[in-house]
Parts: sequence; structure tokens; C-alpha cells
Amino acid sequence: MNHFFEALNSDIEDWHGFKCYRFLLANVKCIVVTPKSPNPQRLWVWRARFFGHEPQFDVALLEQGFHLVYCDVSELFGSPIAVQRWNTFYDFATSELGLAKKMILEGMSRGGLAVFNWAVANPDQVSAIYADAPVCDIKSWPGGKGTGKGAPREWQSCLEAYDFSNEDDALNYRNNPLDMAEALGKTNIPIMIVYGKDDDVVPPSENCLPFSKKFLHAGGTLEMIGKENCNHHPHSLKDPQPIVDFILKHQLSSL
Repeated sequence: MNHFFEALNSDIEDWHGFKCYRFLLANVKCIVVTPKSPNPQRLWVWRARFFGHEPQFDVALLEQGFHLVYCDVSELFGSPIAVQRWNTFYDFATSELGLAKKMILEGMSRGGLAVFNWAVANPDQVSAIYADAPVCDIKSWPGGKGTGKGAPREWQSCLEAYDFSNEDDALNYRNNPLDMAEALGKTNIPIMIVYGKDDDVVPPSENCLPFSKKFLHAGGTLEMIGKENCNHHPHSLKDPQPIVDFILKHQLSSL
């Protein structure tokens, strides 16, 4: 066992039959769930948001020997501060925990902002991305400047996280995942997107659909699963096997 985990032995929880460690790193809440039989490469899944919600994919990858990690960027909306916080955690995960240099990113809803923005900044560290009903443009959510409902409280928090002087700065911002989709498409990062076709919280027409069009136009590898008669919830798939198959196929090809 890694010496870091030995020091946390008193804080072990059971998480779906796996050992779960919760701790603070630079006063930030972090979680690591360890597989029963780690794969030799010490591969890992990095979940951006809503840890424990619809965990089918996470459990399936744990069973495949992947570690599962979480570093809290809850109210940062994929801002540069969030990217820097994840840079710090990445250094810790690869050096102190001995995890692989490349990982799977998992972004659910607003977690899409974190995974896409971190991947743009660190393309060589990402094997693949699983995005579920992902936010790709802060104007759509939490801004609510299109057809979606928006979230006024979160919109104000978002403006603060990005240190915008006013709302116009946010509306003119051009480094959303949607704006960077072509840059991501030119990397070798394959992406799986699962979404509800009737989503009125994070409308596909303002988020994953235009993102996918730009991403594919730039030559990216993408698979999408659009769920009929499905709003923003439920996330994931009851049977996550199609997601798992896509991720494992591209994970292995990146080694």
C-alpha cells in the first residue's frame, strides 16, 4: 500500500465495496477510491463534480483496476483558478500517489467546464473524456442567456470565479469549451458524450451539439449517445457498458 494511504488508514470508508479515502490537500476536499486489484499501469478516472451521483461508470472502472479520484472545484465553473487547482492535484496524484501520467476525465453537467478546460491546458495528460450532459458555454448555463433556464445564484458565483468586472465581460468571454472545441479536436483525446435530448437546463443545442460539430470538424474522435425523452436527469446510463467500452478501447490505444 502507498505510504500516503497508510497514513489515512483511520479514515477509510466503504464505497460500493471499495476503500475510499477523504482528505484535504491545500485545504481543498479530495477523495481517492482504490480498486481491489490495481492495474499495473495505475490508471485512474478523475471525476470533476457530483461525486457519487450515478456512479455506474465509476464502479465499472474500479472493477477494471482503475483508481477513482476527486478534487473539489465545485464553485469555480472551470475557471483558471479551477485549472490551477487541478494542476496542483495532478502533481500530487502522479508523484505522491504514483498514478499514471495520463488519466480519464469524467465531467457531469457543470463538470464539463472543468474537464474540457483542463484538457485544453493539459492535452498530453488526458487519455479520454467521458462528458455527461456537459456544460460547454457559461452563457448557456449558468447564464441562461439562451433557451435554458439558467441559474441566477450560480451565475453570480461564476462571474466572481472568473473575476469578471461585469456581465458583459462574461458574455464576451471566448475561452469556453465551446470556443475551444476545435483546439481539442486537434489533440488525440477521444470524447464520449451522453446527453438527454430534451434537456432544458443545459440545452444540447447550445452546448454538446455545437461543441461536437466543431470538435469533429477539427478531426476529433467522438461518440455521442442521445437519450430519447430525457431531460437533464437522469445522468449516465443504467448499463454503462457502452461508455466503458469506448473509454477502455481508447485508453489502451493511448498507452
